[in-house]
Amino acid sequence: MKIRFDRMEWAGSMGDLGTLLPLAFGMIMINGLSATGLFLAVGLMYLIGGAYYRVPIAVQPMKVISAYGIAMALTPQVITASGILLAIMLLFLGGTGLVDKVARLVPKPVIRGVQLSTGILLLAKGVHLIVGKNPLQVMRGAVEPFLAVQSLGPVPMSVVTGVVFGLAALLLLRSNRFPAGLVVVVAGVVFGAVFGAWRELAVIRPGLHFPEILPFGIPALPDFSFALLALVAPQIPMTMGNAVIANRDLSFEYFGNESRRVTDRALCISMGLANVVSALVGGMPLCHGAGGLAAHYAFGARTAGSNIIIGGLFVALAVFLGAQSINVLHLLPMGVLGMLLFFAGAQLALTIQDVQSRSGLFVMMVMLGITMASNLAWAFGVGLCLTWIINRGKINI
Repeated sequence: MKIRFDRMEWAGSMGDLGTLLPLAFGMIMINGLSATGLFLAVGLMYLIGGAYYRVPIAVQPMKVISAYGIAMALTPQVITASGILLAIMLLFLGGTGLVDKVARLVPKPVIRGVQLSTGILLLAKGVHLIVGKNPLQVMRGAVEPFLAVQSLGPVPMSVVTGVVFGLAALLLLRSNRFPAGLVVVVAGVVFGAVFGAWRELAVIRPGLHFPEILPFGIPALPDFSFALLALVAPQIPMTMGNAVIANRDLSFEYFGNESRRVTDRALCISMGLANVVSALVGGMPLCHGAGGLAAHYAFGARTAGSNIIIGGLFVALAVFLGAQSINVLHLLPMGVLGMLLFFAGAQLALTIQDVQSRSGLFVMMVMLGITMASNLAWAFGVGLCLTWIINRGKINI
């Protein structure tokens, strides 16, 4: 596939910022991770992923670890330990080919159930950002923590930005002349600067910044044991379901034979290697995700050019601004990030349209219910068991 760097690729490259940035902000500000290392690892994973896969590929935080880590204010040593353990497991699954055997056991309704559940979760998280209920907003006591104005009359500023920029994105979603993602991100940055976020730029001192290796030291044995039980064990099923199997399926749906390099083994290995690098430089555990891919595609990404664009931007931020790179990203209002996340969730949830059977729809609805009540890892397991029972005639739907 020929690589392009046109307006649509630029727009598509910005599509997944709504997933990435809120969790990245939280892990830097609450868990104390290195902004330099985190954004450098993200940028390199985007660049190398685009170069190898040759189609758009997403880079996202591992959501179970990120959400739980932020909620519990876990130490950077525990986060680093979880990244190391995940890297070992993913490299083992991909290197031995065991992931292929696992993937063959997963039927289409379960894959679509993962995509539907993840899409609805992203929709909900987007709404939380827009109404000011994201953990970072709650912690800072402001719906737009980096803006000088928090409301227009009785309406919270995050709702204003979410609705206004959401309508703009909806109107421009099919426009090639004014790509929605690019217009929304650029206009959002300008809006944020005008309404007070320009103050975040006052402390910036450009230079050359390189990450420390193991900036928090080597995690201790208790860090590894806690990370294994509390973070890695619930993350692995979600990673297998969403970042590997559902991601590979969605990539083939979008790009056909052009995505032939996007295999279950390759995804495991690339995530494993990325987490080795991220752990070494003090970043967060990373994955590829079906939701991120849907977001990039929804806003126009069609070639690996989108990966090179966003990856290059993150590497430049890390190298030239270091720890202050987060200040530049604060220019983008939370309501705009929520809107991007909302559209990503909607795009991913719509992939279920090719499942027509009652039994398949039943499995997906059960998985969605379990995801909303508990988590996606449990839903994935129940979906597999339920499909096995239905296929053997134990239940008639």
